[in-house]
Amino acid sequence: MRWFAVLAVVLLSVIGHSLAKDMMRKSIVFDKNTPDVFYCPIQKPTGFDKLIVKARPLKKLCEYEGSPLPPDYKSDCYKDVDESDFACKEKYRIMKRIQKEKN
Repeated sequence: MRWFAVLAVVLLSVIGHSLAKDMMRKSIVFDKNTPDVFYCPIQKPTGFDKLIVKARPLKKLCEYEGSPLPPDYKSDCYKDVDESDFACKEKYRIMKRIQKEKN
């Protein structure tokens, strides 16, 4: 019975960690009404309804294109979420959408 409780705690912590990671991934927001900027969290998000974000120029999203960040780099967003693999994919998707709307 004790092993079951340990297994349940481990399973819940893994699920919680993956949900928190997913929230961070999805915390980059683009609004088509403001196409020159994206929004990212400045603090650790506790939920989407309490997400505090700041606007950053779109050119700052995935600025280093997956390369290592310089030692003197000052983060634009919480935990460098704007330089993650997801951020680079998101920038590609956003730029494709903007190009499509221009045509």
